[in-house]
Amino acid sequence: MNNKRQAKDKIIQYIFFILAFVSIAILCMILFFLVREGVPVFELVTVRDFLFGDYWYPTSDPPDFGIFPLIAASLLVTVCSAAIAIPLGVMTAIYLAEIATARVKEIAKPMVELLASLPSVVIGFFGMVIVAPFLQDVFDIPTGLNLFNASLMLAFMSVPTICTISEDAIASVPIELKEASLALGATHWESIVRVILPASLSGLSTAVILGMSRAIGETMVVLMVAGGAAMVPASIFDPVRPMPASIAAEMAEAPFRGDHYYALFATGMVLFVFTLIFNFIADYLSNKHRQVGASTL
Repeated sequence: MNNKRQAKDKIIQYIFFILAFVSIAILCMILFFLVREGVPVFELVTVRDFLFGDYWYPTSDPPDFGIFPLIAASLLVTVCSAAIAIPLGVMTAIYLAEIATARVKEIAKPMVELLASLPSVVIGFFGMVIVAPFLQDVFDIPTGLNLFNASLMLAFMSVPTICTISEDAIASVPIELKEASLALGATHWESIVRVILPASLSGLSTAVILGMSRAIGETMVVLMVAGGAAMVPASIFDPVRPMPASIAAEMAEAPFRGDHYYALFATGMVLFVFTLIFNFIADYLSNKHRQVGASTL
């Protein structure tokens, strides 16, 4: 009996190892292909000029391959969406985990999670048809397809991710910590702020970083509502073109294995690095706060 159980455990272990190996192998092949197709552009332009060049005119003669406006647009859109999505997502998670009744939670939580399944093209269409004319009329601006509109739509997409992971992190805090805080005379709100949130900081930070990773890598929404202007914005109401939007809009028109083609793949390399940095930060914050919480307890 024990031999059969050990054999079964070994088989399951091998299956998981194979699946993990296949996943890593696929990721490495994608990275290899991305680097192979992106590096040749640096024979035409230096890394410094590529990253910090002010002009992106890949079809001009001679072409300009400066992606600094694209990088600035991606970072600004991500920061602005974070300023909207983080408070909404975390506060909604606190409400669902600690304040809402069981009946309200049964209704609200599936609705929040359902928002995460909305196709990005639907959110982009909503921003283009409804939000853009509204912003244009209210703020009296030339176009409603701008950085602010893109930030709103990306925040709308990020809130379900942040809320769901944050709510799970808050709910996983041991009930003994809350009961001990209340027993010492703290109010419910003081217990949430001083005990529950610090104890769940690992999960909260991971939720925020993963939500922002989705925002910086989103393509369809920024392609539809950001305005498509490859320039550094002077205000939040200026049109912009983040890196994913530029890749999606221009790849079909770029000649295969041409300079424009290589430049777009190099842009994808930069976007991959940004996403990788976000994930490293999430992993670091998760481990740091988990260790701090464990040592405190």
